[in-house]
Amino acid sequence: MAESFLSIIADTLLKNIISPSIKQTISLLNASDLKRLEETMTYIKAVLLDAEKLQQHNQTLRLSLTKLRGVFYDAEDVLDEFRCDALRKELNTVRFSSISIPFAYSLRMGHKIKKINERLETIATDFKRFNLGENVQILQNRPYVVQSHRDTHSLMTSKVLGRDQDKENIIDLLVQPRGVETMTVIPIVGIGGLGKTTLAQFVYNDERVSRCFPLKLWVCVSEFFDVARLLCEIIFYINHERCDGLPVNALLTLLQSLIEGKNFLLILDDVWNEDRVKWDELKAILMKLDYLHQSKIIVTTRSLAVASIMGTQSPFELEALSHEDSLSLLLKWAFNQGDEERYPNLLPIADEIVKKCKGVPLAVRTMGSLLYGKTRQRDWELIRDNHIWKLDQQETGILAALKLSDNHLPHHLKRCLAYLSLFPKDTLYDTDYIIQSWLANGFLPSPVQEDDVCCEDIGLQYFKDLWSKGFVQDVDDKVTFYNFKIHDLIHDLALSVSQEECLTIYQQTISASENVRHLAFAEHYPMRTLQPFLKKLKGVRTLVNLTPWGQCREVEKTFLSACISYFKYLRLIELENCTLKALPKSICTLKHLKCLNLSSCHNLRRVPKSIHKLQSLLTLRLFNLPRFQVSDNLRRLINLRFLEISGDDMQLREVRPGNWSSLRFLYFFKCTTLKCLFEGMENVTSLKDLNFKYCYELESLPRSLKFLVKLEDIFIISCPKINLLMEPQG
Repeated sequence: MAESFLSIIADTLLKNIISPSIKQTISLLNASDLKRLEETMTYIKAVLLDAEKLQQHNQTLRLSLTKLRGVFYDAEDVLDEFRCDALRKELNTVRFSSISIPFAYSLRMGHKIKKINERLETIATDFKRFNLGENVQILQNRPYVVQSHRDTHSLMTSKVLGRDQDKENIIDLLVQPRGVETMTVIPIVGIGGLGKTTLAQFVYNDERVSRCFPLKLWVCVSEFFDVARLLCEIIFYINHERCDGLPVNALLTLLQSLIEGKNFLLILDDVWNEDRVKWDELKAILMKLDYLHQSKIIVTTRSLAVASIMGTQSPFELEALSHEDSLSLLLKWAFNQGDEERYPNLLPIADEIVKKCKGVPLAVRTMGSLLYGKTRQRDWELIRDNHIWKLDQQETGILAALKLSDNHLPHHLKRCLAYLSLFPKDTLYDTDYIIQSWLANGFLPSPVQEDDVCCEDIGLQYFKDLWSKGFVQDVDDKVTFYNFKIHDLIHDLALSVSQEECLTIYQQTISASENVRHLAFAEHYPMRTLQPFLKKLKGVRTLVNLTPWGQCREVEKTFLSACISYFKYLRLIELENCTLKALPKSICTLKHLKCLNLSSCHNLRRVPKSIHKLQSLLTLRLFNLPRFQVSDNLRRLINLRFLEISGDDMQLREVRPGNWSSLRFLYFFKCTTLKCLFEGMENVTSLKDLNFKYCYELESLPRSLKFLVKLEDIFIISCPKINLLMEPQG
């Protein structure tokens, strides 16, 4: 909803308008326009809370807020353009004064400011017609306080409430003998968040099931139902080795040797595929693996159509939790064990809240997490009585419960959560990647030079806050980063609150709102199909190529050139796992670009020579590029904070004073000719993490590393020639 973002964007805009650097630059163009902009923004910010409250019952006001969002983003782009141009002039040691500003530039930028003013003033006039702000109470702006992390996301070792009989029913079906003509497939069907996966795990971990099936397999299918991929996932589950790229016949032979005639239980979790041909192909292969004709499959899905296609019997339709079990689950998440007895006045309210959750475990758990730590009766009543319960009821009202939880998130976390909806459901997220994406799109505080501020650390805390509030799950600590997922319902919520800003294109008719700011492609489309579509989306800031792990997708150079031409305000480009052999030179004109990911583009040999023009770039990922030439021009990207390097041609030899002074993370991966680190490493004064992996020729590290007082961690993995005594002096 609009209130998720508008307030924080308004705050950011006002801070930028009155900041000394921006104010000085714009004042040189037209001081009166700047004053108008500041006054209009101040008024809009003052009445924004009232407008957001009233929009639910006023279509005209709702449309005005939608327009306001677009104007805010355009204003951000214009102000960021001033910042970029000021940075470029500063680097060229040219004083940005009335004398040094070309007339054409002054005219063009002044025109943009006037246009923004006119659009804002039109919306402000609309607001005044509704007498906004007259009855708004003054709210105290409370600083965001980081909660200490509490591990509430338990694995299946915790007790499952209300599913004992369901488990027994499923196990009864599993242990029954079957005929030889087909393989038993038991579909578990229910809406998102009802506990289908939990029930499947409950059954999977039962000792009786383990005795009946010597081999148990688990594959999360999600939206990409590809037979080769699923066979690869089964093989990986057995031997923990990747086999991507092998033909199906080879995968079948390998599986036959691994299964060795054992009875197996296969869980196909979260299936969306409604194409019978694809299922029949997979089923035929699985039946060839079932020598004793006693192996069985459990499928979890939201779709009765999927259950009809795959099931060999009537689907097991999972019902909602009973009211008693739901209440027990809520109290478990809302209180520490036994504490609920100290607050008998809250139990009747808990009873009413549980009724609104309609027996959906995820909704109950989310509400319990929201209530945790709150013991005032008024806090519980506010949640019970919140009007969002009555709005936008979908299915059984689950989304309303989740929207209420989102409504209690600080605004900065709402933007971070909404961004995750750009990626497919069941994505395994990486906090390093996500935090760099948040930073590129302005969801984190801007990088500054003070010793006590690190925007990446703030981003990690944002993630931990989402974790502690129940918005992420399946968190896996990888020492230097976290992997995590979000539940399908949370994904739906994130997509809902993003208000058409995030769009992922699948195999379907291409259409989009002009409000799209973050765009991802999950399929390859010819340029003639994309051209009219791309022209509509002038405000896109994020461009992502979604390619499943271990695969490569064709991305036409003409497509990328067109995107660069149309999307002047791109902050992030993600081309991982694509077949590009070269980048268009025009990529170096993207003055706003802050994150460029070219990882695993195996055909890529180099970046354009003018790469150093991307002075706003904070993140550059050149990971797993076996034939890449590491250009000396990379050292001129002076604002870089995160850099991954790989390749077989290391032309970068020296880091000079002023180069990479902001760099905090440096990772060398399969740099096959790297024998020693660059000269001048003492100039990388902000470095915190230094990693080497599979650098087989690396022999030594420079003694100058001891002068890097902020360096916290050095990871060296599979570098057999390294001498950890560091290189000798002289």
